[in-house]
Amino acid sequence: MTKLSKSTGQTVMQNDNIPHVNPVAEWLLDEGWTATDSATLIEGLAVRLVAQGVPLSRLVVFIHSQQPQAMAVRYTWSRDNGCAESRSALHSVVKTGTFRASPVFAIIEGAKAVIRRRLDIPKPRLDYPILKDLLAAGATDYVAMPLVFSSGETNAITFAADQPGGFTDVELNRVRDLVRVLARLLEIHVVRCAAKNILNTYLGKHTGERVLRGLIKRGDGEDIHAVIWFCDLRDSTAMADTMPRAAFLGVLNDFFDCMAGAVLDHGGEVLRFIGDATLAIFATGTTSSGINRGCCDTETACHAALAAAKDAQARMETLNRSRARTGGSPLRFGLALHMGDVTYGNIGVPERLEFTVIGAAANEAARLEGLCKTLDQPLLISSAFEECFPGELISLGFHSLRGVSAPVEIFTLPVDEA
Repeated sequence: MTKLSKSTGQTVMQNDNIPHVNPVAEWLLDEGWTATDSATLIEGLAVRLVAQGVPLSRLVVFIHSQQPQAMAVRYTWSRDNGCAESRSALHSVVKTGTFRASPVFAIIEGAKAVIRRRLDIPKPRLDYPILKDLLAAGATDYVAMPLVFSSGETNAITFAADQPGGFTDVELNRVRDLVRVLARLLEIHVVRCAAKNILNTYLGKHTGERVLRGLIKRGDGEDIHAVIWFCDLRDSTAMADTMPRAAFLGVLNDFFDCMAGAVLDHGGEVLRFIGDATLAIFATGTTSSGINRGCCDTETACHAALAAAKDAQARMETLNRSRARTGGSPLRFGLALHMGDVTYGNIGVPERLEFTVIGAAANEAARLEGLCKTLDQPLLISSAFEECFPGELISLGFHSLRGVSAPVEIFTLPVDEA
């Protein structure tokens, strides 16, 4: 079997016919694999190492991330607080001198196979800044090891001891055995988390959860009652014809930051970007059959949607002031809020599906938004929304919507709230 030398930190071969039993590795296989997240798994591992007599005072796991905003996730367990705390490391972290001077960087870059530093010896080798901090905190031994996934990606795990003499050779070799098992379980969590993050980014949080639960067949879905949000950017065709593509793309992203950003910040779900338009919903938590269709549910959804609309308008005003300072023309928009029953599910062809809302109410929201230009109003609100909203709205009279048989009353915000 392989053995990690306590004196040199080098791997050596040792003949040993005695059966090798690692109870912590057995726990990982028998129970640890049921942990629902990486932090719980790492915490359970640390607790069981301590229970086996390993003088573990600090355990750190550094795992590459598939999140758009973060390069990695760092889990830190210490015996003092007893729990594994997670912290995202931004992509900019890898550019810092502090990270590049760390044992973790040396491990994941493949510069070192294993790093071990005894800290309770005369003139300890303190060639990494973290070692000085650990020594000051009373650490006696430090080991960093690669945590290799099946893809070949190298992550890192570090162990610190605070007992005189540090880790024994037996303890380190048992740790080395269980790290291979731990890597497989953490990889499952990483893949699952990456799938969830990607689905949330491209589909939305609630939609992504539904797809992850297995609602992936054409026709899968449910009938819901929701506020339907539909908005688009005015004069986008002219801008697309006259602006460089990169500049127009920047305008679209600025517009979506204002509109979709407000929806997300107020608890809505962005379903689609359709050219320069955005379709979103604020679900009431009720079904179209009327189950649990209480006023408090619909009122909550209406309040959230209207708060998002006001926020979006404020963001657009800020954006336009910024554009004015650089000589840009103001951006105009139309936004409609409607309430109705829709089917929330998969449509398309089996090879290419989209999870969205369909139904007359979704079409009516788009038609209502189309009247924004005609009525010269940035925000229009349907009578179905007004019936569920207890606040003050101003009637703009009855108007015809394409595809709707009878004229409908349309509302907007009072002047002092617009």
